[in-house]
Amino acid sequence: MKGSAKGRYGLLFMVDLALQAGRGPALVAAIAERQALPPKFLRVLLGNLKAAGLVKVQRGPSGGCELARHPSHITALEVLEALEGRWTAASLPTDATPGARAVRELWTRSTEAARAVLRATTLADLAARQQALEVDSHGYSI
Repeated sequence: MKGSAKGRYGLLFMVDLALQAGRGPALVAAIAERQALPPKFLRVLLGNLKAAGLVKVQRGPSGGCELARHPSHITALEVLEALEGRWTAASLPTDATPGARAVRELWTRSTEAARAVLRATTLADLAARQQALEVDSHGYSI
């Protein structure tokens, strides 16, 4: 399993787009400001997300980016794999000792469990949870 800034920032970016879904294209600069993320880095991520078919980009004065599909049809796993590659068990030594095999098996099982959670979690789920957390911490909805 991997977890990098690309994945974290990419999920923040995509959840922001999910929160804006149905309102038309969003500006990368506005998302960067709301999420306190570097705009240049988000533009790089946008290219990967567009190539994966997860976002669409409109150019021009009323341009910006938006989700290519409904937030309930995009999973966290799709986003992470578009940015970081396939989530698999980390390479472990091929040592044939019983301990090495047991550790490799544990890592494989934990990776598959994480993949299952990420596959079952959509951007709509994350957006709804974010809104609920905002209400809890501020007493009002965003």
